[in-house]
Amino acid sequence: MTAVAASSELETRIGRLEAELKERVAEVEALNDRLLRLHAEFENYKKRMVRERSEFVKFSNEALILEFLPVLDSLERALATARSAAEARAVAEGLEIILRLFQTTLEKVGVKVIEALDREFDPNLHQAVAQVESPDGRDNVVMEEVRKGYLLEGRLLRPSMVKVSKTTVPSSKFQVLSSDGEEPGTRNPEPGTFGQ
Repeated sequence: MTAVAASSELETRIGRLEAELKERVAEVEALNDRLLRLHAEFENYKKRMVRERSEFVKFSNEALILEFLPVLDSLERALATARSAAEARAVAEGLEIILRLFQTTLEKVGVKVIEALDREFDPNLHQAVAQVESPDGRDNVVMEEVRKGYLLEGRLLRPSMVKVSKTTVPSSKFQVLSSDGEEPGTRNPEPGTFGQ
């Protein structure tokens, strides 16, 4: 074997080894990229699971709380009734204690009362059950709370049932000249004659 042939064979072998090395480096880079993507996806999955678990824990008591709200309503009504009877003062005090305890318990689990009275009507938080004339001319303001509404961790649990103010609109009358040129009279237009 001549030196030229040996050199040529060596160069061919070096070329093959370099090509194999490039293939191996490309495989390692592809595997490394895949590993990094899998790691990032797994980290996102862990974060999502923590967030979903936190939300589940936060709102898991919703059905239970909905069961307690009618009891709270009844206690409030009983307290109002007991206060109206003079001899039932002790009963009223006892009911007040129970009511405060119940409200404190609900607050501990994230339940907050929606403040509705004298606030502008918000269909996202309030359910209108009636409209009442506004004594002070304000329109679309909650004048009376029929049933309290509640939020659970900032999310609507039950809307407030409210009576909403409306302003009075005076009845419209039109001044019309009589056909014979006499003084104008007051009458309501006949159907189909408006604007003629």
